[in-house]
Amino acid sequence: MDDALLYEKDGSVATLTINRPDIRNPLGMPGDAENFNEAATLINQDHEVKCVILTGAGKAFSAGGNVKAMKEKEGNFAGPGVRIADGYRRGIHVIVKSVWNIEVPVIAAVNGPAIGLGNDVACLADMRIASDGAVFGATFLKVGLVPGDGGAWLLPRVIGMSRASELFFTGDTIDATTAQKWGLVSRVVLQEDLMKVARETADKICLQPPDVLRMTKRLMRTGQTSSFETVMDMSASMQALAHHTEDHEEALDAFFEKRPPQFKGQ
Repeated sequence: MDDALLYEKDGSVATLTINRPDIRNPLGMPGDAENFNEAATLINQDHEVKCVILTGAGKAFSAGGNVKAMKEKEGNFAGPGVRIADGYRRGIHVIVKSVWNIEVPVIAAVNGPAIGLGNDVACLADMRIASDGAVFGATFLKVGLVPGDGGAWLLPRVIGMSRASELFFTGDTIDATTAQKWGLVSRVVLQEDLMKVARETADKICLQPPDVLRMTKRLMRTGQTSSFETVMDMSASMQALAHHTEDHEEALDAFFEKRPPQFKGQ
C-alpha cells in the first residue's frame, strides 16, 4: 500500500484512511485498486482484526471520482469505450469489491462530503456514523454519467428505491441530519467526536466472539441476495458449528457466572 490509503492496526481494530486531503480524497486513481485489495486481504487473513473503521483524511470522506482525470481523459478514463469499461472493472470495481468482501464489520466514519463513488464506498460499510458536517450525494447524472460504481445496487438497499431514485435523478445532496432520517447513517455526532464514537462502537463489536462475528456478517450479506429458505438453511448449518465452539461454551459459563466472557476465536 502507498500513502494514498493508510492502514493502521490498533488492537483488534484496523483503520483505513483515504489520504488525499488536499484534493478531497478522490478515488479510482492509479494504485487505488491495488491498495484496497491489499488492505482487504490483510484484514481477512488477520484473525486478530475484528472490526474496521473507514474514513477520510482532512475535511472530506471522499468527493468521488477524479473529475479532472475524466475531463482530461486520463487513467481509467482514457481510450475508447471498451477500454474505459475494462478500466472500471480492473480499477474502480476492484476498490468496491475489496471493501464489500471484507469479512469483519466495517464502520464508515463519514467526516465530510461523501459524493458519487465516495457515497458508494460509504454504503459498502455495514454501518455509517456521520459528523454533523457530512454531506451525501449520488451526483453521477450531473456529470453526464450513470452510477457505474455499484451504487445502483447498493443505495436502494440502504435507503429504499424511492429515496435512492430521488438522489440519483435529481443529483441533490443531503446533509447528515437528513441522511439519518433516511436511514443512510445510524448516528450523527459532532465532528470532533466522530473518531471517538466510531472507535467506541468498534470496541463494542470487538467484544464479540470473532468467528461467529464473521459468520453473522456473512449471513446478513447472503440475506441481501438469497431466498428465505437459503438463508434459513445456511443459518442452521452455521449455528451447528457455533454450538461446538469453545467461545460458545465460554459465553454460557460467563452468563451463569455473571462475568464478562473472554473469547479466543476457538
